[in-house]
Amino acid sequence: MNRLIYLDNAATTKLDTEVFHAMVPYFQEDYGNPSSIYSFAEKGKKAVDDAREQVAKLIHAAPEEIYFTGSGSEADNWALKATVEAYAGKGSHIITTKIEHHAILHTCEYLEKQGCEITYLAVDEDGKINLEDLKAAIRPDTILISIMMANNEIGTIQEVAEIGKIAKEHGVLFHTDAVQAYGHIPIYVDAMNIDMLSASAHKLYGPKGVGMLYIRKGIKIRSFIHGGAQERNRRAGTLNVPGIVGFGKAAELAEKTMEQRMAKESAIRDELIERILAEIPFSRLNGHRTDRLPGNVNFCFRFIEGESMLILLDQLGICASSGSACTSGSLDPSHVLLAIGLPHEIAHGSLRLSLSSETTREEINFVVEELKQLIERLRNMSPLYEDFIKNSCK
Repeated sequence: MNRLIYLDNAATTKLDTEVFHAMVPYFQEDYGNPSSIYSFAEKGKKAVDDAREQVAKLIHAAPEEIYFTGSGSEADNWALKATVEAYAGKGSHIITTKIEHHAILHTCEYLEKQGCEITYLAVDEDGKINLEDLKAAIRPDTILISIMMANNEIGTIQEVAEIGKIAKEHGVLFHTDAVQAYGHIPIYVDAMNIDMLSASAHKLYGPKGVGMLYIRKGIKIRSFIHGGAQERNRRAGTLNVPGIVGFGKAAELAEKTMEQRMAKESAIRDELIERILAEIPFSRLNGHRTDRLPGNVNFCFRFIEGESMLILLDQLGICASSGSACTSGSLDPSHVLLAIGLPHEIAHGSLRLSLSSETTREEINFVVEELKQLIERLRNMSPLYEDFIKNSCK
């Protein structure tokens, strides 16, 4: 393998060089615990405070509304479980969707076993919810609406501002999993009426192992991890200073480059979509054609099995996926693709290509040409494709 073409940026991104250099001093030089009172710890404390401002600025929030976590999944768990605990006097009904990340879906399954009622909204063939369905699902005992900003598999962006407006009008808290959206599309928590928001550093060229939960000032959400008084008594545990510093730097860079990155990635994304639809027969684009993340492309190819396609792509040095990295190894088709109405046999032939700011047209051209060949090769080995060709020729 002479080259590496990394097209799985929805799973994780490469650590930015500037982010790496910003983190380095806090491993061996300024390694003091920021919760300590002596002067040696002051540099770490200030670095965390600065990072909190950088992370908040990217969503137009106040720094004191940002709480650092160990991941986006932890932030999702915190938002749901702490809401149920804090608002038990009002009710225990939560509204979410069928296409959420498993950090939300599995938490909802856990909460159902604890006596909560969960409404899972359906989506249309593009992966969008119907706002009228959302309004109809709200009950007097509804305490939370949790709907992701952008889907991690098919890239569809929800009408978050409208969802937030509906939640506010009904006096219901609104949480959004913005792990895929944060740093990639503009987010305004006030204008969108977002009460809580989850994000993760490693999705925007930051380090793994650090995320955050935005909690609007005044929202009655309690601690999720108990212990010390870190994060203003809401999330115990010694702060991961290098990771938090890296998160802050990644957020700062994301804000500065967002407009440029969105334009570049969207242009390459659209070119990739158009070429695949035009040059590979029996291909289907998954997700909304325009209301999608700038770097997301998701296709299904009939008459092939996705895992075989990924193996052949890997042999060519192309890193891709068939869906969420959190479900790799599963033999079941994507729950997202099933939710948008695809039958199992088509959903099994899915491919997600997620671009980065470094993805080039040369790389995309190489990928398309290789895809055309390997898909034809796999179809020629498929009895289903052979039967389809025979029947279509009759």
